Amino acid sequence: MTSDRIPEADFPRRPLGHWPTPLERCERLSALLGGPEIWIKRDDCTGLAVGGNKTRKLEHLLGRAVADGHTTVVTFGAVQSNHARQTAAACARLGLRCELLLTRSVPRADALYETSGNVLLDGLLGARVRFVTGPEDITAALDEIGPAYVIPTGGSNALGALGYVDAAFEFAEQAADRVSVDRIVVATSTAGTAAGLCVGLAEAGLRTRVEAVAVYRSVEETEAALEDLVAETAGLLGVAAPRGGRTVHGDWLGPGYGVATPEMTEAVRMFARAEGVLLDPVYSGKAAAALVGLVRSGRIGADETVVFWHTGGAPGLFVYPDDL
Repeated sequence: MTSDRIPEADFPRRPLGHWPTPLERCERLSALLGGPEIWIKRDDCTGLAVGGNKTRKLEHLLGRAVADGHTTVVTFGAVQSNHARQTAAACARLGLRCELLLTRSVPRADALYETSGNVLLDGLLGARVRFVTGPEDITAALDEIGPAYVIPTGGSNALGALGYVDAAFEFAEQAADRVSVDRIVVATSTAGTAAGLCVGLAEAGLRTRVEAVAVYRSVEETEAALEDLVAETAGLLGVAAPRGGRTVHGDWLGPGYGVATPEMTEAVRMFARAEGVLLDPVYSGKAAAALVGLVRSGRIGADETVVFWHTGGAPGLFVYPDDL
């Protein structure tokens, strides 16, 4: 693969984001933790409806949808899904009808949780939101919606992961003249972001390790999903799947997906007060908790350079006021 990255003739793409996103050094956070040298890759600044990592995936996914003549898009997520919100925004940008099928994956059903944050933005962006409880509901909804381009949860298939193959090349170009990075710490749920990074970093010739922080499922399930998607993404591009260079961490998931933890709360406050950077309670907050924990335990050395890959999600802050 060349510096042209992914050939658009083979993989049509619709521009949706502001690229490149910033790569910023965090001197106060580094000092607060006593090393290592910490940088943040600001994919919360992708520019589409409050930003977030899904914008990169949607450029490829909706590129294919438009190329194939679809006018309706369906996708899935939890009630406060960042992916659903960014899909709604991308569809608004491209003039597509957007249908969101949301499941109650977090043990909450209060009015604040189901009407504010991302759900509020979904409606504002023109998406039709339906709460579904199981396969029968989903099947009935899909039948009612009719012909549509269906995007999996999180946009996490091989086509969506191409967005993070692109991102790895972008990062390699930014880092080339500025910093040599030992590790990238990133939240991982449906594995598309981490899988794309693993493939892209290898193709860009970087030996940076990916520290994937499980925020959705167990370590074993997340590892399996990641390995499958790395292989599928590499296969889609016709390149060898990279071996090694990645670890999945499960120590910061806590009681479950979307459930607040003291470590997450500490990390969200730390990033906000040291760097003026807003994380979210579900994804980037738990990944930041892992970064802090890995540094404090010595698993990331004080002499290393680490990039925290910010995946966005700030609207989620507004539905967790009691935890923050």
